[in-house]
Amino acid sequence: MLQYPKISLAKNKEISILRKHHWIFSGAIAKRDKDLENGQLVQVYSAKDAFLGIGHFQNGSIMVRIISFEEKPIDQIFWNAKIQSALAVRNQMGLIDHENTDVYRLIHGEGDGLPGLIIDFYNGTAVIQAHSIGMHHHIEEISNALQNAYGNQLAAVYDKSAETLPKNLPNLENKLIFGEPKTNLVKENGCIYEIDWEKGQKTGFFVDQRDNRQLFGQYSKNKKVLNTFCYSGGFSVSALKAGAKEVHSIDISAKAIELTDKNVALNAGSISGKHESIVADVVKYIKEIEQDYDVIVLDPPAFAKNMKSRHNAVQAYKRLNAEAFKHIKSGGILFTFSCSQVVDKQLFTNTITAAAMESGRNIRILHFLSQPPDHPINIYHQETAYLKGLVVHVE
Repeated sequence: MLQYPKISLAKNKEISILRKHHWIFSGAIAKRDKDLENGQLVQVYSAKDAFLGIGHFQNGSIMVRIISFEEKPIDQIFWNAKIQSALAVRNQMGLIDHENTDVYRLIHGEGDGLPGLIIDFYNGTAVIQAHSIGMHHHIEEISNALQNAYGNQLAAVYDKSAETLPKNLPNLENKLIFGEPKTNLVKENGCIYEIDWEKGQKTGFFVDQRDNRQLFGQYSKNKKVLNTFCYSGGFSVSALKAGAKEVHSIDISAKAIELTDKNVALNAGSISGKHESIVADVVKYIKEIEQDYDVIVLDPPAFAKNMKSRHNAVQAYKRLNAEAFKHIKSGGILFTFSCSQVVDKQLFTNTITAAAMESGRNIRILHFLSQPPDHPINIYHQETAYLKGLVVHVE
């Protein structure tokens, strides 16, 4: 008999959980044990007292995030099995011991059945970001499970949860919790990148654009390329490595431009094209350029964090893409993305269509893009589908 506190749902509110959706909203709860603390493990039952799952309690709109639909303890055996299962799936993808790529996502939240947990693997170092207090309570067990799964292939585990959890939590800091990193250099599709998991965005790198960067390279050979919102220059390096004749990288952050320059320099021996970095506001810059870029990538940060901001985000995507359409060469290729989860694939496509109409140019869609397989979409939890993109040809 499990000893976790109990939460009971209102009548007929168990349907989504029986369908293996991981979230329970506050309005679905009929009663709960007293004095529950944020992050505490709880057992969830239907109105008819049937067991439904075990999850982390959190005061808020999403009150429980289910991490197991089985009536078994959440112990080291549980974490070992979860991490080992995720690693086995990445092995099926061909990402383990890959000759040209040693960076990938190991745990993608609900996509791997663990809401609130992100783990990215960087050439021997696992970087953890917990997005819920409850998940962070298991940080040592997760680290132990990583060591158990990887063995000698794991040099270090770094906890980078201080940026994703409430600031008022005691003793919360980004820190090494196991081992010592051997290197902060990684390979992705044969390109070399320096990863700053201590101070960089997310876990240090936008791992989710790996496949899209490779496709971008294929379109960039002998072309003049503009990489906007470049951050650490992933698209720039891919283009140069593939034979782009000139690449301009733009970001409003001077630190991002420094990272881009470092990464271009790391690959200097295998590139021949010119590279220029520019610190500038992308929206202003793109309005002033002449039609001399053959290939442009628009990969902005999430314009919408929630449904309330979705309308404004859609308008921002429309304006940005309309300007790109107006200022790209005839016959040019535009890669355009949204990582806003509340802007779905159809809405994003409609928005780009509206931007195309405003520009008055003839445009063909060549590719629909998404996140790579190491960012799996849970078929029962469609919210795990967040990255969407289009490749279009502009006459």
